[in-house]
Amino acid sequence: MAFQGELGAFSQQAIYQLLGQDVEPVPCSWFDEVFRSLAEHKVTAAVIPIENTLHGSVHENYDHLLNFRLPIVGETSVRIVHNLIAPPGVRFRDIKKVYSHPVALNQCLGFFAAHPHLEKVPFYDTAGSVKMLMAERPEGAAAIASALAAEMYGARILRRSIEDDRENHTRFFLLRRKAPPWKWREGEDPKTWKTSLVFSTRNVPGALFRAISAFALRDLNLAKIESRPLRGKPWEYLFYVDVIGHVGQTGMQNALRHLRELTDMLHVLGCYKRG
Repeated sequence: MAFQGELGAFSQQAIYQLLGQDVEPVPCSWFDEVFRSLAEHKVTAAVIPIENTLHGSVHENYDHLLNFRLPIVGETSVRIVHNLIAPPGVRFRDIKKVYSHPVALNQCLGFFAAHPHLEKVPFYDTAGSVKMLMAERPEGAAAIASALAAEMYGARILRRSIEDDRENHTRFFLLRRKAPPWKWREGEDPKTWKTSLVFSTRNVPGALFRAISAFALRDLNLAKIESRPLRGKPWEYLFYVDVIGHVGQTGMQNALRHLRELTDMLHVLGCYKRG
């Protein structure tokens, strides 16, 4: 199962939440490598982060979802707990530098304000910073990463949960090459499902209002809407939408038929159980 980052990354935690631990995580350096590994049959599934409650959306992955057309078949949310991690034997008072991904460093500003002698050092990956510490053992160095990373590389947690905001969560998508049949069972609660899609409209007054009304008229709730630049058409946009409901229920089918009449392009990215 492909993911971006080193072993011990938060994406690996998402893998375990989605499929359990009886799966082989396959780390990739870049997000497009994750998508390509799945598309080229090198792995059987992939996990990608799509948004964080503090940092916002992972815009690159929205673009990859459309370009690779790999269906979303599940989602989960990981509580992001940042820990100060060091090699065994290193004490907190020995620490002078702290390595981690820039986003992780910026989510622990209160900790650094309380310990102004600590220097923040940006690194390419949270788990990768722990891997580097254990391999190179730089003097007076620690890292910020997950508890899973500390466990995998044999490091020690010096301070737990040093993030500024405890409501720090990242949402992940589970991708496969082929979606399972989108069969709707009558009597099932549609609110336990999500349908993700992307569309573009003509750049005319009221076009987006009319497109969104296809769902409002059928009492379908939008969980998220995200705009992305439409390549080749400056200042025009694609709209990514998450709708609460199953693609097979009557109201959703009617909404999609209505939406197809109003848009230049419409593609369903996936229908899956809400995380």
